[in-house]
Amino acid sequence: MKDVVVVGGGLAGLAAGWRLRHWDTVLLESGSRVGGRIRSERRGRYWLNWGGHVFAGPGSSTDALLTEAGIAAAQVPGALAALSMNGKLLLKGPIPTYPFRIPMSTPSRIALVKAGVKVGAAVLRYARIVRQRSGEDPAVRQQRVYDFENGRSFRDFVGDLPEDAKALFYPTVTRSAADAHEISAGAGIGYFSLVFNIGQGLSRGIVGGPSTLTQGIATALGDRVQLGADAVEIVHTTRSVVVRYRQDGLDKEVEARYVVLATPATVSHKVAVDLPADVRDALGNVLYGPYVSAAFLTGESSPQPWDGAYGIATPKRSFNIVLNQASIIRGGETTRQPGGSIMTFSPAGLARTLLPKSDEEILRIYTDDLGEVLGSGFGATVVEAQVQRWDTGAPYCFPGRAALQPTLTRRGSRVILAGDYLGTLYTETAISTGFSAAQEAASLLATERQQRTGRGLPLAAG
Repeated sequence: MKDVVVVGGGLAGLAAGWRLRHWDTVLLESGSRVGGRIRSERRGRYWLNWGGHVFAGPGSSTDALLTEAGIAAAQVPGALAALSMNGKLLLKGPIPTYPFRIPMSTPSRIALVKAGVKVGAAVLRYARIVRQRSGEDPAVRQQRVYDFENGRSFRDFVGDLPEDAKALFYPTVTRSAADAHEISAGAGIGYFSLVFNIGQGLSRGIVGGPSTLTQGIATALGDRVQLGADAVEIVHTTRSVVVRYRQDGLDKEVEARYVVLATPATVSHKVAVDLPADVRDALGNVLYGPYVSAAFLTGESSPQPWDGAYGIATPKRSFNIVLNQASIIRGGETTRQPGGSIMTFSPAGLARTLLPKSDEEILRIYTDDLGEVLGSGFGATVVEAQVQRWDTGAPYCFPGRAALQPTLTRRGSRVILAGDYLGTLYTETAISTGFSAAQEAASLLATERQQRTGRGLPLAAG
């Protein structure tokens, strides 16, 4: 019997597996690679990226995992909030000045300023609400974040806006993989809090690409990681848990004292068949939005206008942001070297429009739009391009989501949940919940071992 089976090889499962590496464990991943929605590939000095791209800084669980695993990260040097709209590319300057620098009608500009003032005031309230309090359990703070303005959508909060104002205002919140009528007002305000406080939160990049972290952990765990192992059913016995899975066309099972279930909520709801009914219902009520992304390796030989930017918001395009994946490389150069790497990201409604199309169609649409944003010669510089589709892209905080949190985070089962759906900081939530689940399992295992030792039983007894 294993001490722990970790089900799911995304960031949460890998974080749990890492922290449990001194116990007898196995990690089951249904896919052909680890990482889940973390996916990057090296191309010489650059890397292509399709998934999570920025990470939390000092004092975070992410920082702890990077340090323990020996993976280097760096502050993203490029501007995080550039903007391209209505033929204008803004790479510098305070964000509150953008409505006055982008071409638009006077009614749109007035409406945008009014909405900005309203959201700005809400951001100040948000900052007070979510501030970590001395000695406070992080779970209490997370509940407070979910509770903030969770009774209505962001669209209801800001009201009707003219088209240009809406186009400029909404991309910030749709990065959650939900549109403005789907995401809660509080979650939308939280996104603006991140934008207004540039340099805080998720603002570091992993040197070599994000998969450097996930693959590095998997390599360290060695043959504990089993790929192509698709969990079918997880059931409790009196003193253990049995995970039934399918691998290489065969039905298999493994028994463990505990399971860390680190799959998306949609999968956890399906496979954890004897969890309490209210927990399964809560898992089934977690909502995900889709996104489509693409990575472009480029071969330009001279400096480009966007070299000093990392993120360029792109209202009215097929993607809502362009991410300069070469930014970390640029920050360490004394002379601009040839080549680069660009990522496009289309969440929510943008993704739903693209998903029925072929990869070739999507790349053609993206390349045309990139030519409008970055310059008409962009297409000629593309050396390689690939599309990634994420039908279940990311969980988002919808009106009423706060009510699910106490049930989802309740302990007491031998199946311990982990994943980015348990919080609001995406990669940081994935890692912190993986750590928390690992700590819970290790504590329970240590107690059981002490009890068996006290009764004079062999340590490996079932």
